[in-house]
Amino acid sequence: MAESAGNEQIFHLFFTVCVILCYNTYGDIMSYNNPFPYSDDNKRYHTWNYYLKHRFHSKVFKVPLNANFSCPNRDGTCGVGGCTFCSALGSGDYAGDIHDDLFRQFDQGMQMMQRKWPAGIPMAYFQAYTNTYAPLPVLKATFDPFAQRDDIAAISIATRADCLEDDKIAYLQSLCTDKEIWVELGLQSIHDDTAQRINRGHTYAQFLDCVERLSHTDLKIAVHLMNSLPGENKQQMLETAAALAKLPVHAVKIHMLHIMEGTRMAQEYRQSPFVMLSREEYIDIVIRQLELLPAEMIIQRLTGDGVKEALITPLWTLKKVTILNDIDKEMKQRNTWQGKYNT
Repeated sequence: MAESAGNEQIFHLFFTVCVILCYNTYGDIMSYNNPFPYSDDNKRYHTWNYYLKHRFHSKVFKVPLNANFSCPNRDGTCGVGGCTFCSALGSGDYAGDIHDDLFRQFDQGMQMMQRKWPAGIPMAYFQAYTNTYAPLPVLKATFDPFAQRDDIAAISIATRADCLEDDKIAYLQSLCTDKEIWVELGLQSIHDDTAQRINRGHTYAQFLDCVERLSHTDLKIAVHLMNSLPGENKQQMLETAAALAKLPVHAVKIHMLHIMEGTRMAQEYRQSPFVMLSREEYIDIVIRQLELLPAEMIIQRLTGDGVKEALITPLWTLKKVTILNDIDKEMKQRNTWQGKYNT
């Protein structure tokens, strides 16, 4: 019996050593196959999830909100009709119901998200329209209650470069003592002729001025860029990424243009269709953009979510998960990673 027990202990010890060796070997292989430093998995770019997990040590999810703001290029201040690609909901198609107050929107959204991630913590995301396009007292009444909530990890505010005057930046900076505050700037393209064509309503120079002023604060800066805008070629899309790579920007969201029902661009597209990127072209351009961006820059998004019922084209964008998977596969196939050609 003693000999049997001894043999069993030796077997368990041998088995444990084998498991440890296999685990370490697998980890070495994974590390060898993925040279990108800001990754815990097969991703070769600096994912939003990676940042949030290491920053807050938990799953963090955004709760999109509609605070009933407007935009300066909708009300006539710098234009009318808004950006030609923008929906009637101001790019807030997944935000809360505008008829509900913000706390009700937030609590409903949080409950829905926590069904998927019970241990997750929320980030308040003011998504629809331009969320600093209002007098300062209105902004304080909107954001202060969320900054004071202990159950919120951070606040993200979608806005425009021409709607962040110095007093508003100073106010948002004051919130950083309680919360991490993200400012999301819609840029889409560095090319002013493109901005004019899509009725953006501000110039690249105005964007640069805003980023420079934000860079002297504790605010986190995220920038939206959009691929396949009408009239733009591949080189121009890469130039936008290369320009962002040189700026004091913390994160970027990369979108594919969606032609949506009810937008001015949908009317233009029907009257005079323009060439849009194929799925394969989009994946190639995204990878080349990632290669230009510094490894430290967080990638909050690599493709967008168009409302299925309103999406005219490209329909291939509806398969978001497969697009992301194919980006991962192609990056591994090319043996490339974010920042590989960042100089």
